[in-house]
Amino acid sequence: MKSHENIIEMHGIYKKFPGVVAVDNVDFNLIRGEIHSLLGENGAGKSTLMKILYGYYRPDRGRIFVDGREVRFRSPSDAIKYGIGMVFQHFNLVDSLTVLENIILGDDNLGFIPDYSSARKRVIEIINEYGFKLDPDTGVGYLSVGEKQRVEIIKLLYQNSRVMIFDEPTTVLTPAEKSTLFNFFYNVSNEDRSIIFITHKLEEAMNVSDRITVMKRGKVVATLKPEETDINELARLMVGRIEPYEIRRSSRRGKTILKINGLWVKDDLGRFRVKGASIEVREGEIVGIAGVAGNGQKELIEAIIGIRKVYKGSIYVFGEDITNMDPSNIFNKGVIIIPEDRNYEGLFMDASVYENLISRVYRESSNKLGFMDHDGLRKYALKLIDEYGIQTPDITIPVKALSGGNRQRVVLAREFSYNEDRKKVIIAVYPSRGLDIKATNFVRTLLMREREKGLGILLVSDDLDEVFELSDRILVMNDGVIIREFEGGRVSEEELGLAISGVK
Repeated sequence: MKSHENIIEMHGIYKKFPGVVAVDNVDFNLIRGEIHSLLGENGAGKSTLMKILYGYYRPDRGRIFVDGREVRFRSPSDAIKYGIGMVFQHFNLVDSLTVLENIILGDDNLGFIPDYSSARKRVIEIINEYGFKLDPDTGVGYLSVGEKQRVEIIKLLYQNSRVMIFDEPTTVLTPAEKSTLFNFFYNVSNEDRSIIFITHKLEEAMNVSDRITVMKRGKVVATLKPEETDINELARLMVGRIEPYEIRRSSRRGKTILKINGLWVKDDLGRFRVKGASIEVREGEIVGIAGVAGNGQKELIEAIIGIRKVYKGSIYVFGEDITNMDPSNIFNKGVIIIPEDRNYEGLFMDASVYENLISRVYRESSNKLGFMDHDGLRKYALKLIDEYGIQTPDITIPVKALSGGNRQRVVLAREFSYNEDRKKVIIAVYPSRGLDIKATNFVRTLLMREREKGLGILLVSDDLDEVFELSDRILVMNDGVIIREFEGGRVSEEELGLAISGVK
């Protein structure tokens, strides 16, 4: 039977960043041994609140109690000493180090002359006790995304964390890996450890939680037990009224505009990660590539856009060979990329919203003397903000001050609006990863709209629902090889899930 004793209490937490109040006078408590989901749309303040608990940020005001004792964390190392650990959405691992080295990295208890044998013994005990099936001597760079997450979890157990915070942990996992993660949640909660599960996936929160706290615009709007609510109410609390999107298949498919023949591409370690892949995308269709991240998708996309060498095979766009062409020339041929990492590959984070939106067109607005038409560019930026529903207090604020969903809208607005009437190939990589329901629906509706205009879209996603709902054809990629092809709408989610897992 679980305790009803609070292990964490947060009172009146307030945190402001330039131009935005991220957390606004929030109260939050965590019961010992519970699984507590934290729901909210992008920018709701849930990750910021938990980063304050973890010592990553300091609150402007408010009080935090652990086991009834008030604490003030100056850094994550302070929080770790109190048994609080966090697994971030983007893992804090060093690919060049082994599993063991990553786990013990920064362990102050090892001493001046580190006792690696005792640390190794403890790590192996944890691996065996929880059935993680990892070799401590394997380089992290060789691991799948799911395995890397397990390394992060082992690190929390090694640190003896009593409070485990997981930030969007299921985003990159297969259905089988999600089930394994949730079983871990249940097991450790029965050991009197507490889980905070940050998510925007309503069904997962309903299925796994003891309690659910919903945040909106920096405030807590409700804390409920799953049996006291339903998915519709949670969605309403999160984002208000949600505009549904209609799933539509392509009504017309034209000629082939992207043709990849027998492609072989290496990763950073010199291993072939794409092995003879052949893909065609036609006008007016979405071709989805489904598979667990780390199976060659990244290398495939980088080869298409010209930032990774092709060792064998060819890539044609609109009938022209672009293999190993300069990235800027590939872009000029009509290849548009919606990158995996919107923050560091898709945006200039320290630049303003305005500067990001005009970065494709400002040169064309300059006169013969090189002076830009600032009035015209401002009108252009404001038009995109209106058309794409970008929520920003001002166009001059840094784009990094926006929520993840609004950052993605900036990327989409800039890329889709440039040479709007020209035929293009869109490479959309995890386009809705980490986005809330409202932003996800917007992105998917936009992709279907561009397809109806006759554009060809290559969609790479580890979200089965996304691939299943949007794709006219689905290719399954495993270990660098296209192992299956399905016609969209003629395959079950179960069949697709089994194919992704390597079951033939």
